[in-house]
Amino acid sequence: MKPAVPPILLTNAFYDLHRPAYHAYAAARLTPEEALVAVAHLFDLVASNWTTVVARPRPSAWAWERHTRAVARRSGRTATAAEDASLLHDDLLLSIGQIATVTGAEPATVTTLLAAAHRGRLRGPGTPQTARPAHRKIRLSCRYT
Repeated sequence: MKPAVPPILLTNAFYDLHRPAYHAYAAARLTPEEALVAVAHLFDLVASNWTTVVARPRPSAWAWERHTRAVARRSGRTATAAEDASLLHDDLLLSIGQIATVTGAEPATVTTLLAAAHRGRLRGPGTPQTARPAHRKIRLSCRYT
């Protein structure tokens, strides 16, 4: 029988996979200092609740929900799921598969959210449009499977 993988290694793998995108997302919505604090707090929460997190059907969705909630609280603005998908795809240049991995959503859900966000931007003047924060595009230097 194979020995169980120590939880610290699993936590580190989760951190290595998700941290670059989580930090880029937070940095797009917060000051650099606030982004660092938000990401550090999130991974402390994940590590503290690791056995509960991995027992869930989609651990990434659990972490992403808490991350976006913390960023919204710190920024004073709650983004929609479509706005988040658009930020990750259009500004942070993540693929649909990468967004699905980071957020714990199905690729079809990500595609639907992106379509909704793009439709929102195509509305004519005088109709509400999806709010877009002013920030520069950032390419993440990590690979996702």
